[in-house]
This record gives sequence, structure tokens and C-alpha cells, in this order.
Amino acid sequence: MVEASTTAEQAGALVWRLDRCGRIKVGSEVHKELFCRMLLGTFDPYKPAIIDWPELSGDELDRLTGLPFWSLAIKTEGLTAQRMQSFADTIEDPLIREAVVLNAFEERRHKQVLHNMIRFYGIEIDPEPEYVSPTNPEAAFIQTGYGECFDSFFAFGLFKIAKDSGYFTPALVETFEPVIQEEARHILFFINWLRYMQKNRLIVMRPAIVGRRFAAIATKVWNRLSLARGGDGTNNAQIARKGHQAMGIDLSPRSFLELCLAENERRLSAYDPRLLQPRVMPRLVRLAMPMLKKK
Repeated sequence: MVEASTTAEQAGALVWRLDRCGRIKVGSEVHKELFCRMLLGTFDPYKPAIIDWPELSGDELDRLTGLPFWSLAIKTEGLTAQRMQSFADTIEDPLIREAVVLNAFEERRHKQVLHNMIRFYGIEIDPEPEYVSPTNPEAAFIQTGYGECFDSFFAFGLFKIAKDSGYFTPALVETFEPVIQEEARHILFFINWLRYMQKNRLIVMRPAIVGRRFAAIATKVWNRLSLARGGDGTNNAQIARKGHQAMGIDLSPRSFLELCLAENERRLSAYDPRLLQPRVMPRLVRLAMPMLKKK
């Protein structure tokens, strides 16, 4: 068995490395150990039921309850958890299945954290929809994974702003820190799983997974462009856009994207550098940066 290590550096920041030296070939058994053990070995056993929610009043409570995306956030986590579990139920490889089951559990736990917070602060939300299992679990998993890659990029920046600006009380921000960092783990696992599977499929079957990759990317890009044009969407990008508007963030588009790039790098760099990282959003943002004004 390949061992893994978790250490702490700089004010308790998580740093995870696989205890194996040298380059790791994408698609190898060691690569599988790397991305699965990363997810399994960094599991945080926090329990939503015993979270000590800080008392809020006045403007602090109004700012929290006035955010317009709690119903969508609950729905998104519920749908993601359903898709993760549906895919896990189809996986034959025991290590990958264990990791995807954990991924699904953590998404359900995110929804439970939100439910508990909403109940504690008396936030009104819409009734939850019925979550239906996808007819093609792998395709749904790929689409959801790319969605998390796109949306986490912006969520990391928004969370940093919320923390530094004092928009929310520090105690509330720290409560959600494990949830945000779990998203970093999820997207690292997803990208590495995708490349591992592509390398290990029969040559005649590889075009299918490549096609699903491009279809998923195209769908997510279109959704985000629709939101940028003011269209309506039902995904995490809408959460990011509404959060940006509701918080009244006074940042130029370029400054915000620079912050997202820095936070994306900071959070993902906590893990073994031999893990593949999501590259689509950082590359698109860097290409767009020269066209945006600094102020």
C-alpha cells in the first residue's frame, strides 16, 4: 500500500503529500492511489449537528437572511449529491468507489450544514425538488464535476472577500471554511479521475469520454455566458453572481478575477503537486485579463 502524509504548516494550513518520491505517470495504479488517497486521507469528520452557530442580530442577521440564493444552494448540493451517489453505485473499482461514495457523503453534508443554518437563523426557502437519478450516471458525474471546477474558481474569491471585508462575522466565516476547502478536494479528485479513466479506457472507447468532456465544458461555458448576459440559470454560477451583487463588492472585474486566480492557486497548492489541476478557468481568465482595465 502507498502511504500518505498530512502535515500542518503556517497557521494550521493543510498540506497533503503522497509518501512516494518521483514522477507519477497519469493513468497508472500509483496515480489512482494518489488522487483517491488524497480525498480519503484528508476527510474532515466534522458533524453538522453540533456546529455552534454564532448569534447574529441587526445588520449582521439582515445581511445573511437577505442573500437571495439559499434555495438554489440547497438544490445544487442535493442534485450534486444525488449524481455522485448514482455514479458511485456503478463503479467496480473498490478504491475509486470508496472515494466517490465519500464525495457524495460530503455533498449531502454540505446540504445538511445549509439546512441547519437556515433553520437556526429563520431563513425562508422554497420547497426542495425531488432529486431523480440520472439515466447516464457517468455523463452526469462529468458534467457536475466540470460545473464544480468552474464555480469553485469564483467561490474561492467570493469567500476571500467575505472573510477580509467583514461582511460576515468571523465566526460564521470559519464555520464554512471546511465546506469551501472540501470543494477544492472534490475538483482535484474529479480532474485526476477523468484523466485516469481516459488513459485506461480501450482506444475505441476513449472518444466517448473525450466527447463527454467537451460537451460538459461547452455546456458550462454557455451557462456562464448566459448568466453574464443576464440570463437565468440553475447552477452555482448564479449563486456567485447573486452573491457578488448582494454583497455590493466594489471591485473591478480584473481585480476580482486576479483574486480568484490567487485563491484558486492557494487552495489547490495545499495538495501533492503531482496531482493534475483544473486548468480551463485559469487559462480563460488569463487570456481575458489583458482586455480588462485594472481599475
